[in-house]
Amino acid sequence: MKFGSSLLFAVPGLRHAFFTREGGVSNGIYASLNGGVGSKDDPAHVAENRRRMAEELKIEPTHFLTAFQVHSPDVVIATEPWDTASRPHADAMVTKTPGLALGVSAADCGPILFVDPQARVIGAAHSGWKGAIGGVLESTIAAMEGLGAARDSIIAAIGPLIRQQSYEVGAEFVARFSEADADNAAFFVPSSRPNHSMFDLAGYIRQRLERAGILMIDDVDVCTYADERMFSYRRSVHRKEPDYGRNIHAIVLDD
Repeated sequence: MKFGSSLLFAVPGLRHAFFTREGGVSNGIYASLNGGVGSKDDPAHVAENRRRMAEELKIEPTHFLTAFQVHSPDVVIATEPWDTASRPHADAMVTKTPGLALGVSAADCGPILFVDPQARVIGAAHSGWKGAIGGVLESTIAAMEGLGAARDSIIAAIGPLIRQQSYEVGAEFVARFSEADADNAAFFVPSSRPNHSMFDLAGYIRQRLERAGILMIDDVDVCTYADERMFSYRRSVHRKEPDYGRNIHAIVLDD
């Protein structure tokens, strides 16, 4: 039902989970632990799935927070629960409030969970290529610092995402990254198709974290496309499915 980070497991007073698609009540292409409120799944099934995830984290379902993600660098500070209808438009959240679970929804993009064990500040970021190149990781770290964290004490865990062997992109995608930084060429290898390359999103995220001063980084090394236990947007497109489920990944401080 879930993966975890060895670095985060070692932090006292912290719970987290990179949830798989297993252990829920949804059917068909959403089987079975679909947590995506933006999917076309039965809302009652999604609500029950999210309740089960909240129960796994030992919190009330009302305290299992996710944002309306828009592939932005925007981050919000969570101080109290919000309902689905009023959830903020952002791609990262931070808090120092115990009992509030910060969750990100992903189906190939990178979920990154953060904690400063000394300051007792946590964060969660949704980082696809657009968010990563746009600065969502740096925004999350800065927001954590605003709550008292120190970046050299922050631990970051990279969750399940689409890995290089499954992430083919076109020449215009490569050009965008090369124009931003010539060193980004290191994250691409040639594809079997002309004018296409394979992109290392996890490696790029790791480099952004390292350049931001994060010293402790873990990676669960799970590919959402290749691993059938995960939902994958790209896999659903290749299978010509009408929609796709969302994996949820979350972190919470003990009360």
